[in-house]
Order: sequence, then structure tokens, then C-alpha cells
Amino acid sequence: MNKITWKGSVLLGPIPPVLVSCGTPEAPNVFTVAWAGIVNTHPPRVSISVRPSRHSYGLIQESGAFVINLPTTALARAVDWCGVKSGRDVNKFEAMGLTALPASQVGCPLVGESPVNLECKVFQQIPLGTHDLFLADVVAVNVSENLLDAAGKLHLERAGLLAYAHGQYYSLGEELGTFGWSVRKKQPPVKKGAAPKKPGFEKAPRKAGETKRGPAPKKAGYAPRRPKKK
Repeated sequence: MNKITWKGSVLLGPIPPVLVSCGTPEAPNVFTVAWAGIVNTHPPRVSISVRPSRHSYGLIQESGAFVINLPTTALARAVDWCGVKSGRDVNKFEAMGLTALPASQVGCPLVGESPVNLECKVFQQIPLGTHDLFLADVVAVNVSENLLDAAGKLHLERAGLLAYAHGQYYSLGEELGTFGWSVRKKQPPVKKGAAPKKPGFEKAPRKAGETKRGPAPKKAGYAPRRPKKK
């Protein structure tokens, strides 16, 4: 396959265009961040990259907290709008008809219409150039009940999550596999009409000289030789 080489750029995709809420319940704000990611598992930690010129930058610096709200296809217009409008000029929650819900561990609100909300507390801020990287601990996760089955298992595929790649928004496509499926051993197909083997009834290997009913009978007239007397 032929390739054309360009200069270095952040051509990475698809990525989640998350809604990040900050501020206070009395003065909530929300903006769109495409550069968000996971940085650690235990403890759970995430990152967002924010330009210092953004209104939300100062709000996050002041409170040391924010909430990552996963976007859905139904929120696509709000995601785009909140990424181009400033909270200095307009209340984005009111303008987009979003619901500001109280969080459990941080002082900033959740976006009620988002199916999954990650409450985050900042532990480090790193200036990188055009953006500052906010590293944060995930201190609580809020999940919509309709994403859980009767056993409490999360089915994130029901959420209809939104993706972003090279300036365009996309809905997620069909499932191609699950984690580890490429190395998972395949089960042999069961023949039609064949009853499954019952556990605990495995036959022991037959010893040499045995028949199905036990040891093979000795031949008639055979007797072992006695040693000769000296």
C-alpha cells in the first residue's frame, strides 16, 4: 500500500467528544472536550486537555473538579454547540435544554441527559503548549439504570454513544468482537442428536490384557513352570 508522508499532527480518531461540566449548581457551565482519555486503572484516573483561553479553564482551576459526561447521538447538536459557544456569554445548560443534576462527590453538576457521568478531582495540571493537561482521579461514576440488566451488568451498547473523527461526528457501528475474542479457544460444534457427556462418568484407560469385562482369562492347560531342584 502506497503512503504519503505529512508533517506531524494530532490526526487521531475516532475519539469521544465528551461534555465536561464545571462551575457550581447555581452557575453551571458545560463545554465540549475532544481530547479526553484514560491514563490509569488503579486508582482510576483520566485526563482532559483545555486551552487557557476557555472560560471553563478558570472554573476548573478554581474548583479543582469537573465531570466527564459521555455523549450520545441524541446529544450531537448540544455537543457541537457547546464546543463553539462560550459560557461567558450564555448559560449553555439553559440554551440546550440540559439538566444540571447534583454530583455526589464534587461541587460541579452532572449533565442529566448523559447516560454515564464521571466525577473527577484534579490532582495535577501540566502546561503543554496550546493546551494544559488536567489529570484527575475519578471519584464516582453515575450510570443510567436503563443500561443495566437484571443482574446489574452494564450494557454500554444500549447508550448509542457518539464518536468524533477529523471534524465529523459519527454513531458507533456494529459490534465486531469482545475483548480477548481473537485468542479465545473455539468450542467444538455439538453434533445433532448427540447427548452431551455427563460429568463424573469418564472411563478409565484399559490396562494391557484387559477386556471390557475385566482381565483376560488364562489359556486352558497353561501352568507356570516350576523351578528345577538342584
